Amino acid sequence: MGVRPPRIRDPKRYPIVGIDDHLPALPAEALTAEALRGRFAETRPWTPEFHGDAKLFAQWREPMAASVLMPLVERDDGLHVLLTRRTDHLTDHAGQVSFPGGRADPGDVDVVDTALRETQEEVGLPRERVHVLGPLNTYSTVSSYVVTPIVGLIAPPFELVLDANEVAEAFEVPLQFLMTPAHHQRHAAEFDGIKREFLSMPWQALDAQGQSREYFIWGATAAMLRNLYHFLR
Repeated sequence: MGVRPPRIRDPKRYPIVGIDDHLPALPAEALTAEALRGRFAETRPWTPEFHGDAKLFAQWREPMAASVLMPLVERDDGLHVLLTRRTDHLTDHAGQVSFPGGRADPGDVDVVDTALRETQEEVGLPRERVHVLGPLNTYSTVSSYVVTPIVGLIAPPFELVLDANEVAEAFEVPLQFLMTPAHHQRHAAEFDGIKREFLSMPWQALDAQGQSREYFIWGATAAMLRNLYHFLR
């Protein structure tokens, strides 16, 4: 239909133009499984901050529906967000940190069905282990996906079986860390006069081999987490 919009291949090279430490961290009592169940049971309105960057560029292909699961694992020290790192050979979002999920199939019943099916295919988490809380607003990517995030609780124990073709590794980040805007960095980028801004939430942890590494959470994943912050706030 058109020309593929420019992609950010190396987000770390774009300058940090701000850190959102002026926003309050969410208190621990707002980040429990019980508190999240209560919040999703409410009809209280909220305003998402990020809707996606698709509108910045001319449509280059038909938008495709997709869903991701935002898996919140109930650990002894609080909720943790389960994330994946994509394999480096993928056409879309290679090597990026993301939620498990993907495009909708014709046989999917709804957006929840898509998220649960894709999660089971990618990381081997059975759908019956996920207590679905509900969706957040959609997020439209420059790669022409209209993504619905589905928030769900997962109670251990569980064992992940990664699809080696799509997922290089899975890891967890404390929800408290991600719901603290002092950890949210704003980056600026410009392509042919079009300005883009994106968030990052770098997380330092040990990988599966016990080596310290930085997991650079950015782009759509960081934006959806920031929208979750506003929803819970």
